[in-house]
Amino acid sequence: MDLEFRELYQQLILDHNKNPKNFGKLQVCNHQSVGMNPLCGDHLKIEVNISPNQYIEDIKFSGDGCAISRASASIMTSIVKGKSIPEVKIYFEQFHSLLTTDAIPEDDLDERIAIFSGVREFPARVKCATLCWHTLLAAVNGKENISTE
Repeated sequence: MDLEFRELYQQLILDHNKNPKNFGKLQVCNHQSVGMNPLCGDHLKIEVNISPNQYIEDIKFSGDGCAISRASASIMTSIVKGKSIPEVKIYFEQFHSLLTTDAIPEDDLDERIAIFSGVREFPARVKCATLCWHTLLAAVNGKENISTE
């Protein structure tokens, strides 16, 4: 990723941190989980309303976290809203692979996921970026709490 794009992506992350999408509490929620990252103090709650045919009808997050954690949750909720649970799991795998391996070329990813490619250079921040994704999967699977430790 060249410098111009990296700066644009950093700006997008900062914008999602300051003005997060889908932040708050759902009025109707049938799945939820709380995620903790003890290393940096990120704490968030994911609330999801999943339809009987396994689509995410609505999703919100709340809590406190660093800029990467909040931006990741904001972008994740925007991506998965309206998606099926199997699609959500594919997005999770792509996101996790992007941050932990070089297996997936950035050009093959949703651009909203690709903006986090720079996080891979800071291993301590990978848990910040993936916390919301792990928390979402925990909610979908009926786990009330999850930790990155």
